[in-house]
Amino acid sequence: MPANAATFDQRRGYTWFVLGMLCFVYVLNFLDRQLLSILAKPIQDDLGVTDGQLGRLGGLYFALFYCTISIPVAWLADRSNRVKVVSIACALWSAATIACGLSMTYPQLVMARMAVGVGEAGGVPPSYSIISDYFPAERRGMALSLFNLGPPLGQALGVAFGAKIAAAYDWRLAFILLGGVGVVTAAAFALSVREPKRGAKDVVAPVVDTVAAAAQSFGSIIRMFFARPVLRLTALASGATQFVTYAMLNFTTLFLMREKGMTLDQIAIWYALLLGIAVSAGIWSSGWLIDRFGPRSRQAYAIVPAIALMLAVPFFIGFVHAPNWPVAMLFLIGPTFFNFFYLSPAVAVVQNSVTAAQRTVASALLLFVMNMIGLGLGPTFLGAMSDWFRTSHPGNPLQLAFYSLIPFYLVAILLHLMVARALRHEQAAQ
Repeated sequence: MPANAATFDQRRGYTWFVLGMLCFVYVLNFLDRQLLSILAKPIQDDLGVTDGQLGRLGGLYFALFYCTISIPVAWLADRSNRVKVVSIACALWSAATIACGLSMTYPQLVMARMAVGVGEAGGVPPSYSIISDYFPAERRGMALSLFNLGPPLGQALGVAFGAKIAAAYDWRLAFILLGGVGVVTAAAFALSVREPKRGAKDVVAPVVDTVAAAAQSFGSIIRMFFARPVLRLTALASGATQFVTYAMLNFTTLFLMREKGMTLDQIAIWYALLLGIAVSAGIWSSGWLIDRFGPRSRQAYAIVPAIALMLAVPFFIGFVHAPNWPVAMLFLIGPTFFNFFYLSPAVAVVQNSVTAAQRTVASALLLFVMNMIGLGLGPTFLGAMSDWFRTSHPGNPLQLAFYSLIPFYLVAILLHLMVARALRHEQAAQ
């Protein structure tokens, strides 16, 4: 084999190694984030919190710190070493996860969850930017889809290990052990991943592109993001979708256990498998579809998730209405698969629409809008609705609360269709 071919293979292998490391860090990011919802029932039994308190704990309190800090951290990452930012962030949120396990009261748990949000703010936006500097634009859809397997794998592993540990020992031990894994991973990431050259895989000459973008102020990047209809509407459509997905993620385990009769051991097997397979398949499928149809028409980045959400609605209704947990789990496959078709297209639209030196901040702005609407308000809304229904329907308050999510499906579909129109207009203008 010629020397240059061997070098190419080594570089290509290292590129996939970096993607694998970033994905594993993302797995831990989402695993630590979702442990609260997985262990909701034993936490409620131990600390005596209501559904509304649980919703605010997993939603509003976490999102306030996660979203607001992610933007300045992203600005710093665009001007410093992104690998160091990701590794430090991983260490911080993992230490905060351990603190969750050491919490003895609800206020202590609130403070620990806020600290988890502070750490996780530095994880995803720099990772998107690193991936975009290791993969060219025509391969970013699939690369970002593989990276975005982090959430379903994190959810599945969190359900499997978190529920098993809690069932066998104690819910606090699950936080402590899984947080410890993150601390070790942070050190390994810092030692093994190299910072890539910014804009190296872009069509535009990276030196000119980076210098021009760096001259822009932080405020000008924010104004640019919200002034462009494509970027603004993509963030809003993703936020509306996440309103449903995060509300479901934070309360499905509690719903299945309290109103459908599942046990923690059954959750650890069946719900873990469903999350790992269905969400991963949905994210991979959306990446494949946009890589195939996106070059023909940019509208595919919005039409694909819009159609997926339309298909998810009847399955969602069947899941909520099901008389027992086996039937509910069968229907749950549909929304679990289709609900995540939005993520890779949204990230790809933003990454392909801004310059190399703007990517981390642009990603943070996307996540800010998505998570303030979805993560901040979705679980908070569903928990509050469950508390409200409890007085009149004490036997099934969560079921009725889940029905209240259906209008938000319709809002998300409409917003994605508006994104498709904006993409068409932008493409015509270019």
